[in-house]
Amino acid sequence: MTDQLDLVLVNTPIGALGTGRGGGVELTLTSLTQGLVMRGHRLTVVAARGSTLPADCSDVTLVEVDGIDQPSWQHAAADQAIVIPRHGLLPALWEVALDQAQTADAVINAGYDWLPLWLTPWVKPPVFHLISMGDVSDVMRETIEAVAGWDARRLAFHTRRQADDFRLPLPATVVGNGFDLSRYTMSAENDGPLGWAGRIAPEKGLEDAAAAAAALGERLLVWGLKENAAYADDVESRVPPGTINWRGFLPTAELQKELGTCRALINTPKWNEAYGNVVVEALACGVPVVAYDRGGPGELIRSGETGWLVPADDVGALTQALREVGSIQRTRCREWVERHATREVFSQRVETWIREGLTMDGSIKAENDS
Repeated sequence: MTDQLDLVLVNTPIGALGTGRGGGVELTLTSLTQGLVMRGHRLTVVAARGSTLPADCSDVTLVEVDGIDQPSWQHAAADQAIVIPRHGLLPALWEVALDQAQTADAVINAGYDWLPLWLTPWVKPPVFHLISMGDVSDVMRETIEAVAGWDARRLAFHTRRQADDFRLPLPATVVGNGFDLSRYTMSAENDGPLGWAGRIAPEKGLEDAAAAAAALGERLLVWGLKENAAYADDVESRVPPGTINWRGFLPTAELQKELGTCRALINTPKWNEAYGNVVVEALACGVPVVAYDRGGPGELIRSGETGWLVPADDVGALTQALREVGSIQRTRCREWVERHATREVFSQRVETWIREGLTMDGSIKAENDS
């Protein structure tokens, strides 16, 4: 078995890599690329035109593809039909990716969409899927479960709670996620404001965080893209003027500086988050997280050690936990990330997943057949 793997990584069909439009998938793919480079693998990244890679990925081949963004499944109705725009980016990415992969060991799909999942049993290059969301629509759930029924080893998930959304024939492969900790500075401050970060959209539950901050008579710093301006205005109208301080969408370097000043990060998802990138970003800065015990964050936070978990949708419990957050030792937050969520740990888990899948189906290349 060769030590070096030749891998093709495919970005989400929403936005160019490096623009932030792809949400958490971008952070995941970037961290994975960096980690796999550090592990000595040969990589090709296929992404939309205008994509960029970090400076430490200069040896990675970036193939840029033209096309119209794919609609996100994020807000889809349960019975949403499959829609692929004319001149769509999704099929264009996969036409190029499969061509690039003719001599590769495997393809890793970071996007959450129907087409690459459906293609999996029918194409020669082994395709592996890092599933980035839970059950958001009937057709996506059925397609993920169909791939699992064909070969469950082709799927990996960020958390067990995410994987539990699906009926799988084998125990799920869980790889977590990874972060470049050199980009996050540990902060010892524990008397700063409250913070909240994420897309400004109803499923993220900002109104509950704002209500808790208002109940404490405190200011709430809010970072994120106003994906739904009407929703943002409604949330702000429910609390006293000045409660919310809109900070906008910031690059990691700027976000972590501001986030690190917070006494606590509030995490209030109204749906089953697959992981919770912002939770780990806060912990990496030494910021405890007070969150609803729902989805991925419920696996990431050690209640009483790195923050507090409270019953989902219970604003009263959320408010009370914020009063007690000063008992958390901020160094414990950073230590948890160093053990469980570095790009090194993440890329090693992904490599193990790929190698096991390839070895079991005989697809991996060997240096010497004898």
